[in-house]
Amino acid sequence: MRTLCHSVSAARDGQPLRNVLRGDLHISYTLLKSLKWRENAILLNGESAHVNAIVHAGDEVRVTLSERHEAADAAPCALTPDVVYEDEDLLVLNKPALVAMHPRRAAPGAPDVATALAAYLNDGSAAHFVSRLDKGTSGLFIAAKTGYVHDRLRVALHSDALRREYRAVAVGCVTPERGVIDLPIGRAEGSIVRRTVRADGAPSVTEYEVLAGGGGFSFLRLTPRTGRTHQLRVHMAALGHPLAGDWLYGTEDKALIARPALHSCELWFTQPVTGEALHFTAPLPQDMARLVQKIGGSPLQDCPPSPII
Repeated sequence: MRTLCHSVSAARDGQPLRNVLRGDLHISYTLLKSLKWRENAILLNGESAHVNAIVHAGDEVRVTLSERHEAADAAPCALTPDVVYEDEDLLVLNKPALVAMHPRRAAPGAPDVATALAAYLNDGSAAHFVSRLDKGTSGLFIAAKTGYVHDRLRVALHSDALRREYRAVAVGCVTPERGVIDLPIGRAEGSIVRRTVRADGAPSVTEYEVLAGGGGFSFLRLTPRTGRTHQLRVHMAALGHPLAGDWLYGTEDKALIARPALHSCELWFTQPVTGEALHFTAPLPQDMARLVQKIGGSPLQDCPPSPII
């Protein structure tokens, strides 16, 4: 259970406690509404306080970020989460390909990340995914242990404060060798799954760089600057170079690879509570590594494993 401690600055002298909670501790409006009704969740100089209480310079504010949940036995799950990093506030995990983030009605009983993580935490809580990976996408993602940390990281998402890089194999020889794809994305007509480039879509930006090429394929570094559903897959297909194995936006070829060739390879972000700068990498899984080696790339050198922290 995370507790935030803060000493009121001279600039906040005479202001309501709410200003400290929202402005200095970055507690969202929704979370603050919840905390107001939790006993002793907000303390001012050791005493329970209302958010309208007036604070003075040097006052001590303590906020306990407990999650409201009923303790329950976690559902059994055959999947063991690959935890790359864990602290009091969050986890970084390496997701295998072809595993969904959440349970799917179409595949009852199939392993999923949410169920596996609930069993791993084993305290009745549910982790908050900061971003989601498609079922076919492998690699790194962040799960927050509290709504507070989730809110902080979601604000940082798609900014320089939280950077993500992917590796992908696309069909064809991508030219020029680097560039920026700035094409709006929205739902495709008549589909609840498929996305497409459309003028009235949400702004979507992807940077790309060709790392290697050969045999009719290109090995790419992809950096999303926004986070639309299927963004990387849609943008590459819009260039005329869908990802290898992408059944939705290109051509399925299970003999080549049994899923879209996309891997979340690298993460940089600042731990929102401690301020520590964190950096993680995940090497390509075997199916993509084999494919990259066929076209002359060096996946192991390009994306080395993270150091043990």
